[in-house]
Amino acid sequence: MRELNAYLRHAVRRCLMPLAARAASAYIAGPELDDALKLAHGLARQGFASTLGFWDGEGDTPEIVAGQYLAALEAMSPLADSYLSIKLPALGDSRPWLDSLLAVARRSRQRIHFDSLGPEAADMMWSAAMQVAQPGDVKVSCSLPGRWRRSLDDADATVAAGIIPRVVKGQWPDAAGPDSDLRQGFLKVVDRLAGRAPHVAIASHDAPLAGEAIRRLRAAGSTCELELLYGLPQRATLAVAASEAVGVRFYVPYGKAYLPYCLGQARRQPRLLWWLVRDALRLGS
Repeated sequence: MRELNAYLRHAVRRCLMPLAARAASAYIAGPELDDALKLAHGLARQGFASTLGFWDGEGDTPEIVAGQYLAALEAMSPLADSYLSIKLPALGDSRPWLDSLLAVARRSRQRIHFDSLGPEAADMMWSAAMQVAQPGDVKVSCSLPGRWRRSLDDADATVAAGIIPRVVKGQWPDAAGPDSDLRQGFLKVVDRLAGRAPHVAIASHDAPLAGEAIRRLRAAGSTCELELLYGLPQRATLAVAASEAVGVRFYVPYGKAYLPYCLGQARRQPRLLWWLVRDALRLGS
C-alpha cells in the first residue's frame, strides 16, 4: 500500500506540474529579481508600497537564497517604504548569512520581515527576530498566524520588543488546535494588538474580515495598513482600504517556489486543484 501511495503521489505531481507552472505565472512577478522590481516600481507609481519576497525552490542552497536577499535589499533602496520578507529556514538557520543581511538593512535603513512557515519553524524564527530587534538599529516585523494558539503570546512579544506585527490567517494548521476558526483566531490576535502595537499590518484578501480588523485597530488607537498578495483578487479589499482610508501594500513574490507550495497545499485542500485548472485555462485563452 505504501508503494502504491508513493506511485500515485508521483503520478499526480507529474501530471499537475505543467499545469501549476502555467497557473503560477499569475501569482508571482516572475523568476528574477528584475521582474519583481519592475512590478514594484509600477505599483509605486500607483501609490502602493511593496514587500519583496524571494520564493526559493528545490535545490536552492542557503548561499543562493542569501545572495537573492542581499541583491534585493541593495536594489530596493529607491523604493520608498519597501521592505524585504525572508524565510529564515531557507538560510539554513545560518547566523552569518543573517548578519550579512542585517548589515545591508542597517546601512540602507530598510526593514527585514520574518515570514511564518510551519509551526515547527516558529521557535527558530522568533528567537532570531528577538535577537535582531533588541539593538533597535534595524526595523523588524513578523507574521502572526491567527490559527495558531501561540500567536497571542507572540503578539505580546512583538509589543514588548517593538516588532511590527503582520496578522495573517495562516497556511499551516496548529497541531494543538487544527480545527480552529480562522476568522475568529485572526480577530483574537488583532484584539491582542489593538491599542498596544503602534502599527499593525493586516494581510488578508477577506474583505469583511480586513474591514473589521482595521476598524478595531483604529478604534483602539493603532495605525494600520492592508497588505495584499500580488495576483490574488483585490477589488473588494481595495474598496475596504479606500473606505477606511488606510494605506495598501502589495507582497510581490518572485522565484519559483510557488509550484511545490501549490502542489503541497492541493493535497490538503482539493479545491486548489480546481483553481489551478481555472487559472491555467484563463492564461491560455
